[in-house]
Amino acid sequence: MYEKDGEKYFVVDGHTHFWDASPANWVKGQEQYAKGWIECFHAYQGLGPAETHWSIEDFQKYTEERMMKDLFEDGHVDVAIFQPTNLRQWYSEGFNTTETNGALAEKHPGKFLVNSNFDPRDGDDGLKGLQERVERWGSKGVKLYTAEWKGDSRGWSLKSPEAAKYLEKCQELGIKNVHVHKGPTIWPLDKDAFDVSDVDHAATNFPELNFIVEHVGLPRIEDFCFMATQEPNVYAGLSVVVGGLMHARPNFFAKVMGELMFWLGEDKMLFGADYAIWEPKWQVEGFVDWQMPDSAEFSDYSKFSTTAKKKILGLNAARLYDIEVPADCQVDSSPEPAVGEPESVPAS
Repeated sequence: MYEKDGEKYFVVDGHTHFWDASPANWVKGQEQYAKGWIECFHAYQGLGPAETHWSIEDFQKYTEERMMKDLFEDGHVDVAIFQPTNLRQWYSEGFNTTETNGALAEKHPGKFLVNSNFDPRDGDDGLKGLQERVERWGSKGVKLYTAEWKGDSRGWSLKSPEAAKYLEKCQELGIKNVHVHKGPTIWPLDKDAFDVSDVDHAATNFPELNFIVEHVGLPRIEDFCFMATQEPNVYAGLSVVVGGLMHARPNFFAKVMGELMFWLGEDKMLFGADYAIWEPKWQVEGFVDWQMPDSAEFSDYSKFSTTAKKKILGLNAARLYDIEVPADCQVDSSPEPAVGEPESVPAS
């Protein structure tokens, strides 16, 4: 929990990882891709404050102790949500798997929620595996990487009949939150596979599911905003937005946040630190202190109230994931109902 100027902020880090990208985990013959992937991630860390930069060796594989300290002791995080990314074509044991995340979560009850993932190219075996993981870890969400390579395939689409079959399975299993990576390309994945148009298609066809677009489709912020404003079940995942822009590109950060507030509003944005690319401490503290600039360039954007910041830093994610929030961290205003929640009906 973070407290500043008498206000208490319940923090849900909606986008965190526990990965192993060390050379010992590189698939033979795929080393250039495994190495290039983690070096691209490491370069993104350079967008944060200099004192938060790690060596490449520490970044490739970090310890449980470091993660727990960075998130919960120093980082003000109350609950973190694991978002897995397998990348088994390049990493022998997977890059950041549900199983590894789940094992860590079991050691620290109440600290983590364990999301799973799926790839529609896995067919019926993949459906069975998804069910087993959800039953094992109690997942309420999945993380999807539509640009992940599999054999000769360099991505898949949420528009496909195979993807629809998996989304139907999610509904059957009680999963209601679908996190989709739609943002900056990580080498060597293809940028076009991260286009947001297939989210539009899936969100319309599956109104009972919440689609959290991680990284808000950057650099296609206008495409995302115009799509998300027409789809009531599409949310903005702010990982990369805060970590990648707030420090390094403050004017662009203000523009992105201004567009998101105008089109989506404060009830549909979810904070994510994107650990271990960036640590949450400076992001939480910086966002609480941040305000839309007063210059004429930003005059048509809204200011961000304390209530808005509380919602974005934790209350919105808590609502989607049914996380209990202490009474002194709540806000008085009524949030927009999440997908599947009844709206209040005026008395007749």
